[in-house]
Formats: sequence, structure tokens, C-alpha cells
Amino acid sequence: MSTEQPNNPLHGVKLADILEFLVDKYGWGILGSKINIRCFNHDPSIKSSLKFLRRTPWAREKVERLYLNSI
Repeated sequence: MSTEQPNNPLHGVKLADILEFLVDKYGWGILGSKINIRCFNHDPSIKSSLKFLRRTPWAREKVERLYLNSI
């Protein structure tokens, strides 16, 4: 399976793991200031954020980009 996408650093990484990493690293407050979306700024939770990110490609792209820049 790893030969299918050898140059994709996100291959095999779950969105939940990405979000948990970012919350642990930055916290909700800083994460909300870096990526200004409502689910990070108003009553944030992993569950509600995952639901939003799975349905919103532009927001998911911003989260993935921040993750790649953070590792």
C-alpha cells in the first residue's frame, strides 16, 4: 500500500490523529487563531471539529497544511 503514494506524507495518517496532534501542540486557542474557523473558536471539541472537517474540504486542507508545517 505504501508504494501507491510514496511521496504523500499524509498517507496512512488519520484526520483524528492530525487534529489531536495539533490540539496537543497548540491548544484550541492558538489553533483557532492560526485557522480561523468556528469549530476551533466556539465550544471546541474533537468530535465536532472532525465532523466539520470531513464535510469541508477547504478547512481540512488548512488543517493538513498546518500539520505538515508542524512536524
